[in-house]
Amino acid sequence: MISYCTNVHPAEDVDGIVAQLERYALPVRERLGADRLGVGLWLSAPVARGLAEDTEARKRFRAELDARGLSVYTLNAFPYGGFHDDVVKHAVYRPEWTHPDRVAYTIDCVNVLSDLLADDASYGSISTLPLAWREPWTESDDRRATEAFAEVVRAIGDRPVKLAVEPEPGCVLDTVADALGWLSGRVDPEHVGLCLDTCHLAVSFADPAETLKAIAESDVDIVKVQASAALHVEDPAEAREALAAFAEPRYLHQVREFSGGVVRKADDLPEAWTDLPGEGPWRVHFHMPLHQAPAAPLSTTTDVLRTVAAGLPGEPHIEVETYTWSVLPDAGDLVGGIAAELEWAQANLVKEGASA
Repeated sequence: MISYCTNVHPAEDVDGIVAQLERYALPVRERLGADRLGVGLWLSAPVARGLAEDTEARKRFRAELDARGLSVYTLNAFPYGGFHDDVVKHAVYRPEWTHPDRVAYTIDCVNVLSDLLADDASYGSISTLPLAWREPWTESDDRRATEAFAEVVRAIGDRPVKLAVEPEPGCVLDTVADALGWLSGRVDPEHVGLCLDTCHLAVSFADPAETLKAIAESDVDIVKVQASAALHVEDPAEAREALAAFAEPRYLHQVREFSGGVVRKADDLPEAWTDLPGEGPWRVHFHMPLHQAPAAPLSTTTDVLRTVAAGLPGEPHIEVETYTWSVLPDAGDLVGGIAAELEWAQANLVKEGASA
């Protein structure tokens, strides 16, 4: 089942979430002509806590989902809250995996997902941040994070729920290689694996086929794929004016340049003009709609996403995660955009014979 991630919607209370599912998810399902639509829920920490503490509230929420033909296979527990504040930037990486609030939030999400999980699901997945922003980070932080994951695994017990750690440029686990190195031999592979965000993968300039090979040779499974595309800029000098429209103040837009056989780094798009030489192509952490390319000289990295989808082992959860609709230049109709992305994903990412 392909889901779309509801972190595109700003609601941070149950009534608001239901209202936005009614306003957006229901008409998306109807436009697609589908009996059921997968939604990858984002629940802020207060919402997750309220639902985790109230069995009847979970039942009522499940009934609201069922009434609209919506199925839940996965939660996005990366943002803790405030994901649609005027300025998010580095705040999205807090609390870190060293903080008890991160542990408590993740356990709340485990408890909620266990009751919301679709009847035909073989497991439920919860994507989470790659430990923290890269600095400060110490050996002591490493030890605390390791124990934090063990605590969540103990809370999962024998329930069919798995954590999916999502490497992101600029974080402690910046790349898939970083995530494999940290997770392997440290966590219980039955309950903790990888969330492979294909925008983040593309930004890192890692070869997608080689990345899949490295994952297959490790003891870490792909639990979830976030189907996403980055901005690709072949000639930064030529694209400066076009890129200016994407340098918005809410989210962090990390930039990587591949030049001279080296991947060079800038932490945000405005900084790239001074921090990078501009001698090779750039990739920008800005989740772009899957179904449409921006005007030249910009393009997107859907080729990376297609390569990953073609080589995926098994059937991990696939979640379309274009959370940037509210900050996209000329975004257009949200219902139509989400529906078009899901149609594109169904046509381009689902293997023949696999479940949709």
